[in-house]
Amino acid sequence: MEDTLNEKYEHEQRVKIAVEGMPGEEDIDELAARFKAISEPSRLKILLALSFGELCVEHLTQAVGGQQSAVSHQLKTLRDHRIIKCRRAGKQVIYSIADGHVLTMISVAKEHLNCND
Repeated sequence: MEDTLNEKYEHEQRVKIAVEGMPGEEDIDELAARFKAISEPSRLKILLALSFGELCVEHLTQAVGGQQSAVSHQLKTLRDHRIIKCRRAGKQVIYSIADGHVLTMISVAKEHLNCND
């Protein structure tokens, strides 16, 4: 009986820690939206291309093999979620990764593509 009470107490403590450590609903919604944004294949390709450095729309289109209008649309989505940023260089808009943590997440995911564990 004592083990059962100890287990119950431990589980209650774990629940308490989980609840206290849980972000607020607004933060969870934002996190989910960012994961959704980077999980779409064409946006993921754009992020992979930008992982090698800044690129303009024309060069991104060449790198990902898409149509410029589609790439521009995906860039807007990534910008709206603050995943990428842009700057003007004359008439061109140059895009880059806004937060290196995104690249870390992608890198870890790539490492696990062939993981059997």
